Amino acid sequence: MELAIIQYNAGNIQSVLYALERIGITALVTDDPETISAADKVIFPGVGEASSAMRYLKERSLDKLIVSLQQPVLGICLGMQLMCSYSEENDTDCLGIFSEQVKQFANQTPTGDVLKVPQIGWNQIYDTKTELFANIPANSYCYFVHGYYAAKGADTIATANYGIDYSAALHKKNFYGTQFHPEKSALIGEKILSNFLSL
Repeated sequence: MELAIIQYNAGNIQSVLYALERIGITALVTDDPETISAADKVIFPGVGEASSAMRYLKERSLDKLIVSLQQPVLGICLGMQLMCSYSEENDTDCLGIFSEQVKQFANQTPTGDVLKVPQIGWNQIYDTKTELFANIPANSYCYFVHGYYAAKGADTIATANYGIDYSAALHKKNFYGTQFHPEKSALIGEKILSNFLSL
């Protein structure tokens, strides 16, 4: 199986490679359109800022490439957010694969509790759907690092709560996304990555 990881100006690619190695998978990190298009599966990871990431993708026509992919694609963290329609982070139009919009966490809940933003640490996911979460126990803990979130909508396949309910994962056609970092989510994350690679 050929697995491509999209190279762009966003961090966290190395930890994804390490996680894949732990489950016996070798991946190629690349921004070459032909290599990405020819891969059996594609991972679109990222830690960073939405507007500069989208600018980098557009300068290299990777925005058009990603939207056109037909094989299974997994966006992680910023990668998932960039697959949404719009991000409040610096007023950024994104790829529009998912209909959900990305919003900034408020530092207070509706009941007045103070939240630390960004959310950093372990949180539960629930109401999981699709084969991406096959054999994942209900209310499993995954690792999150983010100050922005995708609102819940038609594409939501897992939910988390941090002051409000939001999309922990999204799915539409051949595109999947996780707000949490499966590569940092121990055995649960490894199983989710394995499930993606088995699609």
